Amino acid sequence: MAKAMTKAGIAEYLAEKSHLTKKAATQILDDLAALAYKESKNGFKLPGLGMLVLKNRKARMGRNPQTGEAIKIPAKRVVKFRIAKAAKDAILGKK
Repeated sequence: MAKAMTKAGIAEYLAEKSHLTKKAATQILDDLAALAYKESKNGFKLPGLGMLVLKNRKARMGRNPQTGEAIKIPAKRVVKFRIAKAAKDAILGKK
């Protein structure tokens, strides 16, 4: 299995494609991540890739897998990433 691209690898690729320095490409990646964190409350969309959304989970009953004892899982907020249809089709191929 091939290794996942690292931040440095992505920055190097972006620098070559857009004729920027690696430092500038790395700064763009950092700024994009910071913007995504800040705007995720409202939903942050990367066109063609997907969207970060904030969801509220309800409280529910669960089980301790070791003992089988029923436990109450409290309500909480979670961050999810919804994959765009274009990304799914490009990666998996059209059906």
